Amino acid sequence: MRDGSSLAGIDLFGELPASSLNNLRKNSVLSDCDAGHIFFESEQPGKMLFVLETGAVRISRTYGERKVTIAVLRPPEIFGVIGCFGPAKYSSSAEAMEFSRVRIIPRESMQALLESAPQVTLKLLDLMSQRCTYFVHTMETLARKGLIPRLATLLLEKADNGVVAGLTHKHLADYLGLHRESITATLGELRRAGIITIKRKTIQILHSERLERAAQE
Repeated sequence: MRDGSSLAGIDLFGELPASSLNNLRKNSVLSDCDAGHIFFESEQPGKMLFVLETGAVRISRTYGERKVTIAVLRPPEIFGVIGCFGPAKYSSSAEAMEFSRVRIIPRESMQALLESAPQVTLKLLDLMSQRCTYFVHTMETLARKGLIPRLATLLLEKADNGVVAGLTHKHLADYLGLHRESITATLGELRRAGIITIKRKTIQILHSERLERAAQE
């Protein structure tokens, strides 16, 4: 791999010469973060671009007392893009879901790169457009479907002969872009209704017809 380590594996930086990758690497910092680490909160001024090298990061927004997951990022991925432009503020929050290694690139270094490599600016704008579209789609989906229908749909998709095996509550939460606590509570509702039974990493569907009706509500 060229100098610049994992940076060369990111589409945003993939066409840069080795010298530019080296400059980014030298002007950035690698940070090892435990689960729960907050990289930034919504409305904070944008000062950094983050490159996720290992682990997982949850992007979310808070509406009143409700925290809504927008995306779960896995490496190689970048986040905090809006921090590279103008006086913008972060529009969401970013939190490590597990132990993660993240490269932090200062805004000043990114601005210098954007001036010398216009193709990176175009890629950043494309990425922002894609993520805005994804955000709108996610919010529309949440508005249309409650949690029980979404979870019921997922269980039906993952079931083999009426059994969903090998998936923890966290796995299910990651599939739906939600918090594990929400999944646990909703599974409890389905269990109390007699639709499923739950054992360790195993969910048995007792009444598939009722689960199908729940998925269509």
